[in-house]
Amino acid sequence: MLLAVAAALLLVQGIGAILVYRAQRESYEVGMVNAAAFRLIAETRGPGALGRIARPGRGPFAGPPLRGFPLAFSAASPVGPREVRDARAEERLEHILADQEFPASEIVVVHRTVRTDPVARRNVLRRAAEHNSDRLAVAEKLNDHLLVVGIRQPAKDGWTIARVRSPRAVNLLLQPLLVQTLIIYLVLVGAVALILRRITRPLAALTRRVEQFAVAPGSVGQLAPSGPEDMQRLIVAHNAMEARIVAMLDEKDVMLGAIGHDLKTPLSALRVRIESVENDVERGRMASTIEDIVRTLDDILSLARVGRPSDPRERTELSALVASVVEEYEDMGDPVELGDTQRLVLELRSTWLRRAMRNLIDNALRYGTRARVTLAREGGRAVIRVEDDGPGIPDDMIEGMMNAFVRGDPSRNSTTGGAGLGLALARAIADQHGGALVLANRLSAAGTVEGLTARLEIPLG
Repeated sequence: MLLAVAAALLLVQGIGAILVYRAQRESYEVGMVNAAAFRLIAETRGPGALGRIARPGRGPFAGPPLRGFPLAFSAASPVGPREVRDARAEERLEHILADQEFPASEIVVVHRTVRTDPVARRNVLRRAAEHNSDRLAVAEKLNDHLLVVGIRQPAKDGWTIARVRSPRAVNLLLQPLLVQTLIIYLVLVGAVALILRRITRPLAALTRRVEQFAVAPGSVGQLAPSGPEDMQRLIVAHNAMEARIVAMLDEKDVMLGAIGHDLKTPLSALRVRIESVENDVERGRMASTIEDIVRTLDDILSLARVGRPSDPRERTELSALVASVVEEYEDMGDPVELGDTQRLVLELRSTWLRRAMRNLIDNALRYGTRARVTLAREGGRAVIRVEDDGPGIPDDMIEGMMNAFVRGDPSRNSTTGGAGLGLALARAIADQHGGALVLANRLSAAGTVEGLTARLEIPLG
């Protein structure tokens, strides 16, 4: 907003400066032409023949003081071989002379500096020598702007030449425009900055509050309303919405706790009762079914509670945690291989992260026969890769596979998977840490699928 206001202000000031400069330049040129006409008529006919012509320093010219040189007469035109005539000044001078009934068969006007005009230069140097002028002052006078006007009258041979000198008008408006622009910038941009700060400070606080709530709902108190009235209303509405969400989450936790308690108690009783079953095969099937129910119930409860973890983050060496999880599978004889790892230390919830890694490795073993685990730092994130040699997942199904109760094997065969909560729980744990879970098929040089790669990304900050 500040940049937009500053750019717009700069554009407006630039346009205004150009218009004012053109008007001032026009007035400057008119004044010099009037002064040249004044000198031509006054010294040719006498001051009484001037009529309505503006005297130097009067009329439309409000610029620097003008100084003239005596009229000169020459048989040749005053225009040099490479000089450009000022057609607009010639036309203006023609009108002035016509109004004063001063005949002129030809008019020429050129612009020079005193230094480049021999007559004017000699005149300035002579006066400087007479008055013992300072060299710096003489140099400034030699750089003054000089208007050279030549007219040829019908009854006379040769040219009458008038020279009008003034300080250079290049920077007449530079200083006032800079001061004006600086004052406007300080006042306007300062006022806009204060207004924006009053608006954006509560908005930034609300943004931080939403980010905190997204990571840990209900972990901090409500945000105090501040800022303009509409911002205060927004903060009050957000506090009310947040309070309702926290109440719903608390109610959900209570309900899930009750469900877990009410279901696990009879399941524990069933474990005891099946011991009375004499058939070993039937007793094993019953025990396996109870274990599947308990495991599914644990996954459901974990998935529901992952959004509101009760344990704090701890500073953990991630490479050691990854190696310890891989060692668990190696101790059980499972084909899990630990690849390259980097030493990375960051704050995380190790219990939850172990759960996510186990789910990814279990999927790799279940569908891809083996798993390769690596850890690397990529930019500002720690990336845990779990690769398998399985058939992969169709590209249009990859995103859906990370939803709850979605399985790669739709037959619900217990030998090929559980309830379809492993990937959903792993993604929820990655989200809990501010990261992401990304699944992608690994392709060979021929374009065929060689396996699946699961990337568990966790921010280092």
